[in-house]
Amino acid sequence: MAIENPSREEIGIILKKAKRIAVVGLSDNRNRTSYMVSEAMQKSGYDIIPVNPAVTEVLGVKAVSSLKEIEGHIDIVNVFRRSEFLPEIAKEFDEIDSDIFWAQLGVENQEAYDFLKEKGYTVIMDRCIKVEHALTK
Repeated sequence: MAIENPSREEIGIILKKAKRIAVVGLSDNRNRTSYMVSEAMQKSGYDIIPVNPAVTEVLGVKAVSSLKEIEGHIDIVNVFRRSEFLPEIAKEFDEIDSDIFWAQLGVENQEAYDFLKEKGYTVIMDRCIKVEHALTK
């Protein structure tokens, strides 16, 4: 099945309900897209959880090395990794308490999409969460 994102209206509802966003691949480099997008989302009131084994802290929040280290429910897992890493991240996502798998602009993978959709998850790929947030306010 082809990758089909929820409608812009559905994405708006998702973003209004969400509170906690785990960001896989969040960099501590202010010039990286992951940092700028996550900083904007944090300033919009979302709790950002950095998921990156290479950093200790980003945006004033202690980083974790994997999704499994996060306690409690995560509304959105936002992925800033290359497309070929998505199947592995999707499998880890399936083992935690989360609702939405979101791959950033330019990031998509059919295998990961099919795996997650078959399990009933909401999947968004090749969309920028910051842009969608701005469009659905």
